[in-house]
Amino acid sequence: MSLSYIGKLYRALNPVYAREPLSGRGAAHYGGRFNPKGTPALYTSLSPVTALREANQVGNLQPTTLVAYEAQIETIFDTRDVAELAAYDLDIAGLSAPTWRDEMKATGQSKTQTFAKHLINSGFHGLIVRSFAPGSGEEDLNLVLWSWSSSAPSRLSLIDDEGRLSG
Repeated sequence: MSLSYIGKLYRALNPVYAREPLSGRGAAHYGGRFNPKGTPALYTSLSPVTALREANQVGNLQPTTLVAYEAQIETIFDTRDVAELAAYDLDIAGLSAPTWRDEMKATGQSKTQTFAKHLINSGFHGLIVRSFAPGSGEEDLNLVLWSWSSSAPSRLSLIDDEGRLSG
């Protein structure tokens, strides 16, 4: 079962990358919990506070640029659906395992990256997942996108009415 999302999304960026808030290149270069190296992804949150927690998980709050998007995304996998998740031999402990980077180094791809790759190949535009950042609870949600554009079915547009990022 898939769901759709219509509303605002937020992303907290290192200011070095703030001029390209729609690129997904950093995630493609390094790989992330839910995207293998070589696969672009945008890690967004459903609230500004969750986005800030995600971007500043280690140490003190660092300089951060917070951006917002208007989103209309179809075909999203809902990791909160325990039965659907179990069909992929995963549970919340597997999704939140802090060892995903070690797995990636040891085998080339973590279990969560393999899961994401399967979802991508099945036509999902992204997945909704709770935040595992320190201080987050079950209500703090992220939407990880693998497919986005300026039109349906995965429309994502940056909110920058004053052109602050274009100068």
